[in-house]
Amino acid sequence: MSEKEFEPKIVAFCCHYCAFAAADLAGVMRLQYPTTIRIIRIPCTGKLDIIHLMRAFEHGADGVMVAGCLEGQCHFIKGNFVARKRVEYAKELLEEIGMDPNRLEMYNLSSSQGPRFAEITKDMDARIRELGPSPLRPEGSSKDQPQTSKVGAV
Repeated sequence: MSEKEFEPKIVAFCCHYCAFAAADLAGVMRLQYPTTIRIIRIPCTGKLDIIHLMRAFEHGADGVMVAGCLEGQCHFIKGNFVARKRVEYAKELLEEIGMDPNRLEMYNLSSSQGPRFAEITKDMDARIRELGPSPLRPEGSSKDQPQTSKVGAV
């Protein structure tokens, strides 16, 4: 696959109260951010387990970002601190299996930071484009084909 054909798939796990609200605000403000971002709204980043991060890569994501409340301002008290530890551990796991840990990142923002949300998605898109397709992405897959995995299939 040539670099011109490469359209990254980036999964963004966004907390309902801050990051998802910031993404919504970016849309209301008509700010442009990459179409390569697929947002998954979660109640709190503290509910996000390492298995969810790793499964996103397993199912064809080239990059994963976790976006939660500002540190010390989590609606569930310590959720974003728990998430930060899990993201750091998942980065270690990625390195152990030979993947670049820069494919995974955590960001903290408030609901009023729509422009910041657009900025971090652009940065993440540029980072993943530079890294290229995930080594877990099936050979010869095009941007139009859904990514499936046989691991855990029944």
